[in-house]
Amino acid sequence: MRVVLAEDLFLLRDGLVRLLEAHDFQIAAAVDNGPELTRALAELKPDVAVVDVRLPPSFTDEGLQCALQARREQPGLPVLVLSQHVEQLYARELLADGNGGVGYLLKDRVFDAEQFVDAVRRVAAGGTAMDPQVIQQLLAQRTRNSPLEKLTPRELEVMELMAQGRSNAAIAERLVVTERAVAKHTSNIFTKLGLPPSDDDNRRVLAVLAYLERR
Repeated sequence: MRVVLAEDLFLLRDGLVRLLEAHDFQIAAAVDNGPELTRALAELKPDVAVVDVRLPPSFTDEGLQCALQARREQPGLPVLVLSQHVEQLYARELLADGNGGVGYLLKDRVFDAEQFVDAVRRVAAGGTAMDPQVIQQLLAQRTRNSPLEKLTPRELEVMELMAQGRSNAAIAERLVVTERAVAKHTSNIFTKLGLPPSDDDNRRVLAVLAYLERR
């Protein structure tokens, strides 16, 4: 699996390269600035891009804007964003087209190699890997009279875990309930939000997140 990595801090970039290579990823390019990222994504067409939000030369949203531009040129390009902060605008842009794998992880909340590698693989496969704090802030944006107000506290918990890319079995284990109960909550969520049920978990998660961002 070919990866383009963008991170301006040498030690972190080198560490991520070594970690990914140790788990059988091929690093197509490891860059430290926006222009090089744009060039690498256009020329190398990787299986997944792992990008820091803030890159030289602007140190604002350079990394994410490069990734978003690449997704416009290569629809469905999987992108996993690494950031120090929850940037709601960036999350909304990334989820806007609901096309292809997406992820948003906070650097200081990636606690082990397995968690990070699993996120890269999940996004590369077209899934999602969203940090719970990102999801919580998206959920916090719900307004009065929004369909989200119809959800019970338990249904909100289930939807948050769905958005992290967890399966029904994983959600059941986390909440200490049966898979049948999770399936029922999931069905209720889609009914209340007016979203059709789907057997495609990744597409289902993206639909929910995109819906939340439109409210």
